[in-house]
Amino acid sequence: MPAYQFSDQQFIAGHWLKGTSTHTLNNLNPYNQELILKLQAASIVDVDSAYSAAERSFVTWSQTSPSERKSIILRVLDVVKNRREEIIDWLIQESGSTRFKANIEVDAVLGIINEAVTFPERMETQELQSTDPGRKSYAIRKPLGVIAVISPWNFPFHLSMRSVVTAIASGNCVVLKPASDTPITGGLLLAKIFEEVGILQGVFSVVAGLGSEIGDYFVEHDTPKMISFTGSTLVGKRVGQLAVGGNHLKRIALELGGNAPLVVLDDADLDLAVELAVMGRFLHQGQICMSTNRVIVDAKIYDAFVGKLLIRTQDIVYGDPDQADTLIGPIINSSQVEKIKHIIDQALQQGTKLILRGKIQGNIIPPHIFIDVDPESSLAKEESFGPVLPVIKAQNEAEALHLANDTAYGLSSAVCTADIERGTRFAMQIDAGMTHINAITVADQPNAPFGGEKNSGLGRFNGLWILEEFSHTHWLTVSG
Repeated sequence: MPAYQFSDQQFIAGHWLKGTSTHTLNNLNPYNQELILKLQAASIVDVDSAYSAAERSFVTWSQTSPSERKSIILRVLDVVKNRREEIIDWLIQESGSTRFKANIEVDAVLGIINEAVTFPERMETQELQSTDPGRKSYAIRKPLGVIAVISPWNFPFHLSMRSVVTAIASGNCVVLKPASDTPITGGLLLAKIFEEVGILQGVFSVVAGLGSEIGDYFVEHDTPKMISFTGSTLVGKRVGQLAVGGNHLKRIALELGGNAPLVVLDDADLDLAVELAVMGRFLHQGQICMSTNRVIVDAKIYDAFVGKLLIRTQDIVYGDPDQADTLIGPIINSSQVEKIKHIIDQALQQGTKLILRGKIQGNIIPPHIFIDVDPESSLAKEESFGPVLPVIKAQNEAEALHLANDTAYGLSSAVCTADIERGTRFAMQIDAGMTHINAITVADQPNAPFGGEKNSGLGRFNGLWILEEFSHTHWLTVSG
């Protein structure tokens, strides 16, 4: 089984073609800045070609038998299993994933593919009780048509595949626009996999291009029936406006930013709470929408928690993502590094106490911990998307809950307590799409609803919930 090779080509309608834009994407390794691939970007002409092919292919693909679609998805599963180490190497090279995080990502992909295997047979027809004794009544679940997927750079393989494989398994066709920083692991790698399993031409295409050139057009285009977007809240709001503001109203699934709180109640196991904070914040350099963006600690145990946190965080290994013990690898690009530097500098200028820092070298930012953070500060209110951890003191449980909900976001959250019933009561009052008791804020399961409230998005991914997003119900009555 030879390794995949990538060249200056896009995957459009089953063919590898050079993009027709005048712009190029310089795909750089975020750790050592080596050039991985120079890719001629896709233009709106390529977007048209991909959508046209998908629209034509939908007529055939949507009518294939459940067993045929299931067979294709099972072959995708086998390819990912067989190419696991190859995929991990690409994630390390292109997205700056540590080896630890890359393994987590591939496991997540295998989980969602396993779930998607069940989708063809779940596109079922349900007979309903009819009020007319002379007629039969049916609710028929049907694929939507062409799905447009826009994926991010932080978990590129997983966050592309979670929409792509489920949409295709449901009988839809897909055009994918990966992030410019990760055109391989977020797009072209998936194209190689689906090409290897023999997917019908046109069912899946990848157009890697600049958002400024094709982004709006990709969303506004008349062909797609739905836009599945994962990324920042700022861009997500733009996508939502475009999707419902054109000639055709489109469905949207938006998984956006977060400001996830980890709340440590006064009866918590401090060693566990510290570990949850460390892993929840520093996994993949904090570049995860569910990442613990702030820790809220009861005043009774605040000092003890901070002391243990400082000791534990000093042991974190950062640097080369290819080393097995590295927890913090490189930030994706220099622009993101500058944003995180600004967050750190602004907090220092405001007098916030920094108890741990390290020298920033290239795209490597060591862990930074701020304590006694003002809940109203930008450090507490905004998503840093980096290895910067603010710790906030709460006077009691009631204030901790208020602080947890005092945010424009509502994606993930967690609470640490020795009393599960207390934790459950607390969790049910958090205004978020997901809450985990005595676990990190970063969690995803292929059969569980994934999504947020408020500015963290619309809709849900995974399992039954994504199946409903990617299908529509047709009511049919017949005589007899």
